[in-house]
Amino acid sequence: MPGPQPAPEPAQPSASQPAAAAEGAVQPGAQSAERARFTSRAAVLAVVLCAIALSLAYPVREYIAQRRQIDQLQAQSAQTAAQLARLQAEAARLNDPAYIEQQARDRLHYCMPRQTCYVIIGGQPAGNAGQAAAAVAGTPWYERLWSSVQQADKQPASR
Repeated sequence: MPGPQPAPEPAQPSASQPAAAAEGAVQPGAQSAERARFTSRAAVLAVVLCAIALSLAYPVREYIAQRRQIDQLQAQSAQTAAQLARLQAEAARLNDPAYIEQQARDRLHYCMPRQTCYVIIGGQPAGNAGQAAAAVAGTPWYERLWSSVQQADKQPASR
């Protein structure tokens, strides 16, 4: 049995071929093997990267959803705190006797003892009085005088 045969030595570049061309030259069989090995490596790398991306997609989505929920809860908490401050201020006002008295006079037409109160029937509501006063302030005095004289003439004499 013959022993292992030594591998053939690569051909030395001739003096007419440049050295760079000799380094880049690869035998046709070796080139296809290297390309096949590179392709399988790339496929494995792509599969690994896809697996990593898929394994991270759900946790990242959940993290973003939780951050959104935390932001909403913080906004709701701030709104609740503002409402609480408003209600505490209103409670403090309701404990003030002067405020209670003023509300009773305004809303319930309450009249204090030893006080003379008047109710004007057929008068203008308080909201329209400001508009009427602004309209009167814009007219000259002589027009106001003349309109009052005309209004007095229209009212029937009750004598």
